[in-house]
Amino acid sequence: MSMAVAAGTVGEALAAATDALAAAGCDSPRLDAELLLAEATGATRERFAIAPEQPVGAGAAREFGAMVRRRVAREPVAYILGRRGFRRIELRTDRRALVPRPETELLVELAVELGPRRVLDVGTGSGAIALAVADEIAAAEIVAVDVSADALDLAGENADALGLAGRVELRLGPVTAAAGRFDLLLANLPYVATADRAALAPEISRYEPDVALFAGDDGLDAFAAVLALLAPGGGGPDCEIVAFEVGAGQAAAVAGLVADAAYATETRADLAGIDRVVVGRR
Repeated sequence: MSMAVAAGTVGEALAAATDALAAAGCDSPRLDAELLLAEATGATRERFAIAPEQPVGAGAAREFGAMVRRRVAREPVAYILGRRGFRRIELRTDRRALVPRPETELLVELAVELGPRRVLDVGTGSGAIALAVADEIAAAEIVAVDVSADALDLAGENADALGLAGRVELRLGPVTAAAGRFDLLLANLPYVATADRAALAPEISRYEPDVALFAGDDGLDAFAAVLALLAPGGGGPDCEIVAFEVGAGQAAAVAGLVADAAYATETRADLAGIDRVVVGRR
């Protein structure tokens, strides 16, 4: 993208960026361009619609151009901006953890519905689930674990930024890093089959951490490992209710693993009608 074009008006900058992002294969080129220009200029997207003839200053144009080049390379907008909204909170985001996704909010919705007193978040990543639960359920005691020290550092930064560090205990390790009884376990585990890497969008395969994405030949390894520990006599924490986010087409297989761990199962669909959460109850 030519930075000379970006230094013109808002309308010209957005048009040029939208064309460049569309050519790069981005799914929402106009929206992405508006978000990046808003970040560079400090203006709102609504302002762009009202005043498309407003000039873009040289400094903002340079910043905008740099961000557009990153997006053309298919870096996620959330990593470029360094933040992402999730439920009622805003999270810092970078390559240490997955970008929080709307479908993961289903796990938080379940927690709010159940009102648990003690919650375990397995594979916390950026801390999205644990921190959203802490934000919305004042009485909940929350433990969050992750096998990635980098992800746990990011979760800690988010907890500090949100003023929730005293509400969420972060522990490095697998599910056995937590002990005792929990009313509810929530987990967004890796669930992509290794053979499916080539089918992933570049935003995912190039930028998001492999440890948070891939789970063996069928994408079920992480579920199997956690549920083996949660089963009676497995040595893991005692969890009354468990809820797992799953990939498209995985719900039946994961429900089978949950049932094998002595839970009665149900599934919940996302807004697209895809079975996205498998719930198990003792």
